Amino acid sequence: MTHLLNLLAAIALLVWGTHLVRKDTLRVLGANLRQILARSVGNRIKALLSGVGVTALLQSSTATALIISAFVGQGLMVLSSALAVMLGADLGTSLMAMLFSRDLSWLSPLFIFVGVVLFIARQSTTVGYTGRILIGLGLMLLALSLVRVSANELTRAEAVRALLASLGSDRLLEITVGAVLSVLSYSSLAIVLLIATLAGSQVVTVDVALGLVLGANLGSGLLAVLTTLRSPIEARQVPLGNLIFKLMGVALMVPLMDFWTRQLHASVADVATMVVLFHFVFNALVCVLFIGLTDAVARWVNYWLPKPVSTNLNGRQRHLDPSALATPSVALACAVREAMHQSDVVETMLRGVLDVIKTNDQALAQSLQKMDDTVDALYSDIKYYLTKISREALNDKEGRRWTDIISFTINMEQIGDIVERILEDIETKKIKTGREFSQAGMAEITELHGYLVANLRLGMSVFLNDDPRDALKLLEEKTRFRDLELQYAANHLNRLTDNTLQSIETSSLHLDLISELKRVNSLICSIAYPILESAGALAPNRLRQHVSPADATDKQADLKTEAVIAAQTLSNK
Repeated sequence: MTHLLNLLAAIALLVWGTHLVRKDTLRVLGANLRQILARSVGNRIKALLSGVGVTALLQSSTATALIISAFVGQGLMVLSSALAVMLGADLGTSLMAMLFSRDLSWLSPLFIFVGVVLFIARQSTTVGYTGRILIGLGLMLLALSLVRVSANELTRAEAVRALLASLGSDRLLEITVGAVLSVLSYSSLAIVLLIATLAGSQVVTVDVALGLVLGANLGSGLLAVLTTLRSPIEARQVPLGNLIFKLMGVALMVPLMDFWTRQLHASVADVATMVVLFHFVFNALVCVLFIGLTDAVARWVNYWLPKPVSTNLNGRQRHLDPSALATPSVALACAVREAMHQSDVVETMLRGVLDVIKTNDQALAQSLQKMDDTVDALYSDIKYYLTKISREALNDKEGRRWTDIISFTINMEQIGDIVERILEDIETKKIKTGREFSQAGMAEITELHGYLVANLRLGMSVFLNDDPRDALKLLEEKTRFRDLELQYAANHLNRLTDNTLQSIETSSLHLDLISELKRVNSLICSIAYPILESAGALAPNRLRQHVSPADATDKQADLKTEAVIAAQTLSNK
């Protein structure tokens, strides 16, 4: 029992080391890996090679499958190119299996020591995450050594030998066991290394080991299919196509197993090397034989798993792909795209305000107010989606981007509420009462509205591009808008003094409107603060040193109060 527990613990340590390497490599190189994959869409060979490179870094073809599935789900990559990347991903896994099958146990203490030093010295930085990668590699090498020792001890038991001998009686059983182990461990690489170690320790025969390797390959494809079951159709197509390639490869290889066993026995003396070499040859043959069939398999997948007529909400493509959550950089990109749609809805509402004022269209006002429900729903969806992204898996830059997205969506939600309130006031105080703004007042509102829409567009650009220069320009526009709002409030007060009838009738609405527009502008301009702060362009305190807090007054509030008093006085007359 002790030897069995030692073996299970060593297997768990191997899986955990693989997990550490995959997670922290995504954390350090996630954005770069996305760029490499995105640039490979034009050529099958380039796509295949990019899959090899990315998977060699991630130590997991399943992780690559999830990234590629998210790309296809977002329309950033066509299915045939994604399938070529996945062929390369499987080849990359086999290359890493060959590397780790060597006796590199002497590197384990070195990797662990250096990794721990780096992680403790610089936690939550790129250096610290690199240390975690080294720790994961060290644990993998240590686990393989422990597997060899535990397996040798365990195989001395007759019951264990009899159980393992039963696998040799059925090729289908071997493939099934290998697939189940791969799914349960979430890593075909770990299982292939385990099988090679067990075969090298004579726990299982070579023939059984090769059958288990085929099952492990099949299991990695099945794992990606299971992981994306709840994803959009486009994201589910990639794992299905990859599973088709694996099924064809296994079906082609099974009849040739005896031939391969004889050939490998004749040319390779070491059993563990024989197993990982078979794993490499299998994936290399699948790449060579099926790279020209990516278009055909893509058509099969589209036939068996067709895209629905509408995979969206209200006729719109949804960007919050659940399969992207395993890759934080991709998930953040999905959230940004959804946040941009939220801001588009807010812009539509804001543009419609001026049309309602000019045309007194009550139906338009009500339809625009209903759009605030869409803004609120998008905010809730984005917020919930972001909370499912592991904060521990984010590096410093991604963590700041996570915060920026949350802040942006909150601002858009608040702007939607303010615009809804503006439309309600216009409907109540202007349309139903039949009142109109004075010509001068309408010109001022139109000008403020134009500046506001332009600032919203600039704010969206600042959020999307993260450019400090545009952020600084947005703050400059905030100052200009504030000066205009104060000037127009004073102008309105002068019109009240001159007994302008239209100004008197719409005074409350007019002042409330320009005040609310200023609030909207402030929310838009607040998008610039996090970007300027991270660039070191913000002063710690914006107050002048000679102005005490008791002397600081709100000039706009004074103007509004004076205007309301004047309007009431003139109304009494």
